[in-house]
Amino acid sequence: MLEVSIRPQWSIRRAGQPELPVRLIQLLGEIHEHGSLLRACEVNGGSYRHAWQLLREAEAALGQALIRTERGQGSKLTVLAEKLLWADRRIAARLSPLLHTLASELEVELGRVVSPQGAMLRIHASHGFAIEKLDEFLRADQVPVELKYCGSQEAVASLTAGSCDVAGFHMPLGAFESLALAHYARWFKPREQAVVHVATRKQGLMVAPGNPKKLYTPADLMRPNVRFINRQPASGTRFLFDLMLQRDGVDARRIDGYERVEYTHAAVAAYVASGMADVGFGVEPPARRFGLEFIPLETERYLLLCDAQALPGPRLQQMLVLLRSEPFRAAVDQLPGYDAQGIGAVVEVEALLKGPKSRRPSAAPARRR
Repeated sequence: MLEVSIRPQWSIRRAGQPELPVRLIQLLGEIHEHGSLLRACEVNGGSYRHAWQLLREAEAALGQALIRTERGQGSKLTVLAEKLLWADRRIAARLSPLLHTLASELEVELGRVVSPQGAMLRIHASHGFAIEKLDEFLRADQVPVELKYCGSQEAVASLTAGSCDVAGFHMPLGAFESLALAHYARWFKPREQAVVHVATRKQGLMVAPGNPKKLYTPADLMRPNVRFINRQPASGTRFLFDLMLQRDGVDARRIDGYERVEYTHAAVAAYVASGMADVGFGVEPPARRFGLEFIPLETERYLLLCDAQALPGPRLQQMLVLLRSEPFRAAVDQLPGYDAQGIGAVVEVEALLKGPKSRRPSAAPARRR
């Protein structure tokens, strides 16, 4: 099975001068991680002399220092170096899901020519960290998979239209559940579809360390000195956030940045971490990854929608085996804010629509190959 990988790469230079080496950004990240240039070189096996020369040449080209070195305290990045590093991480956060989707499509097309695999497992899913793990496990188990990241609404609509085999979406728990069910009902086929539980997870506010502006509720976002970064319309996270605004009587027009959007949780976290916004709304793992504080506000379930008649098929059975395996459960449980209890349980959509008391999840062992 062919595997295609596409990684974003960017460059920067002063007008009329050569581009700075790609290695520079990597080196800044290593210094930030290990606390000194010497330690970064020791850990990664690089030449200290070469790294020092690279920094000096870059500083000369940019006209500003990139690191500050103090005796006994190692090396620290300057403001410019931190901005370069955050720019790199923001680019990766915004583009990685899109590039992953493109890579998956290319794998399918090339695979049809080089090594035909038979039926692919086509997954259209709202971007999330449990679904990233599922993709990793499926590929490691040699399951041919085509993964497309999209909004929750687009994912379930794709399944109904026959464009995929599995649709990943998230459903809030508590007071918002009935509203969410009504929202997705237009694409559900109650007697023909089933949902597979993956995990529960927290959604909340991503803020700077220490929460300097004391942001705890959606109402706090209306303050005049607060800049917000939102998710795109039709995403499940945007749908949940709008429900919260309605519940709390918050006027979206009074939120600075409500119309400014990013397309993944990681991109929102990177936007806040770069200082371009004070707060965003999303899940916990990217907040922790970017060194932000996380204020949990709502709990939701991440679910996989599929045709019930397709569940006994080999590809979906392989997926269920992996979902219910201990290694996958442990991997999901390690994600901040995620809980894998009940993972792999199957519920008919008809029971889902009737509410929690009517659900009788089935976690019978999936057939092994």
